[in-house]
Amino acid sequence: MMKYEQLIPRFLEYVKQNTRSDENSTSVPSTQRQVDFLLKLKTELERVGLSDVVYNPKTAYLTATLPANIDDQVPVVGFLGHVDTADFNSEGVNPQEVPAYDGQSVIQLDAAGKYQLDPAIFPNLKNYAGHTLITTDGSTLLGADDKSGVSEIITAMEYLINHPEIVHGKIRIGLGPDEEIGQGAKRFDVPAFGADFAYTVDGGSLGQLEFETFNAAAAKIQITGKDVHPSEAKDIMVNASLIGMELQQALPADEVPEKTSGRQGFFLLTDFDGSIDHANMAYIIRDFEREGLEKRKQLLRQIVTQLNAKYGAQTVQAQIFDQYYNMYEIMKDHLDVVTRAEKAMANLGIKPQEEAVRGGTDGSIISFMGLPTPNIFAGPENMHGRFEYVSEQVMEQAVDVILEIINLTTKGE
Repeated sequence: MMKYEQLIPRFLEYVKQNTRSDENSTSVPSTQRQVDFLLKLKTELERVGLSDVVYNPKTAYLTATLPANIDDQVPVVGFLGHVDTADFNSEGVNPQEVPAYDGQSVIQLDAAGKYQLDPAIFPNLKNYAGHTLITTDGSTLLGADDKSGVSEIITAMEYLINHPEIVHGKIRIGLGPDEEIGQGAKRFDVPAFGADFAYTVDGGSLGQLEFETFNAAAAKIQITGKDVHPSEAKDIMVNASLIGMELQQALPADEVPEKTSGRQGFFLLTDFDGSIDHANMAYIIRDFEREGLEKRKQLLRQIVTQLNAKYGAQTVQAQIFDQYYNMYEIMKDHLDVVTRAEKAMANLGIKPQEEAVRGGTDGSIISFMGLPTPNIFAGPENMHGRFEYVSEQVMEQAVDVILEIINLTTKGE
């Protein structure tokens, strides 16, 4: 029997609600379904017994307080999660439970047998012998990124409310939108949140503790061609799709996600929609060094300039903008916040897994706003697609870590 009875039922309920964000939207947040879910969570937080439960339509953040139950002045710790899911089918999520997984067997996701979780392809499955896994049915993502984190944060608060004998200082929680499109945290109100430091509960496997991320930029490319009848095309036609292909070929062929690892950066073509008359391309650009990010952006600008010299001014237009920066620039001066999480895990027999994360979290943005916010594990593996899964036991351990961080903060450790 699990220590936290409502953790898994809460999670299973949450993932069934479509909260996918939309990077093409101009609304705040990017989808109404996120607002609907946040308002449901507001009711739940009030029912659980938290105070100051507020949904702010300007920031689209839901915040709440667990008041201190001791007179001693201790730092205010915050815990943050995001409610949106990634750019993959999120409608009709049908989670499947696999009890007592043996760490070796192939898990069939769909009835037709088209999609499988195979340890030969996903070797991390071997780490979960004896665990109960929650998977998809092969038609959607799971949404454990970050509904596992959201479930764990709320469950930890509920546990403290139900166990008033556990002393603690003031705790703040924040649940926000649009993390997957890099927009939600930009509106986070650090002064109103009022924490001294915080943790996003948005990492992956057991023990992950992240305080260094990519520097990130994005590019939107518009290419204007000239479409005429092919019989009259010589020296007249300008094929926008072919120019887009030429642009892609001009970038370093090996500097793509599928050919890089560790601290290597990349260019990723995420979208390409084109015809002869026009084409649209979208890139994300990543590098662990700020100087490296600037060099990558400059290379893309140079390619655009060269293509315009070849095909005519304004043929290719590029919008390049920064998304977030490596949080280590801030965290290097606040390593006590990291040390507290390390000690919490060590006290629970969990070995911290500290690697520079090849991605970003809301903490990347929030840390630069003045609130040091490293990222701790929430449990999911294979995030953002149909092969996503999470261990129920690891989710329970994430709640343990949240509670132990609170314990250490209360003790001044």
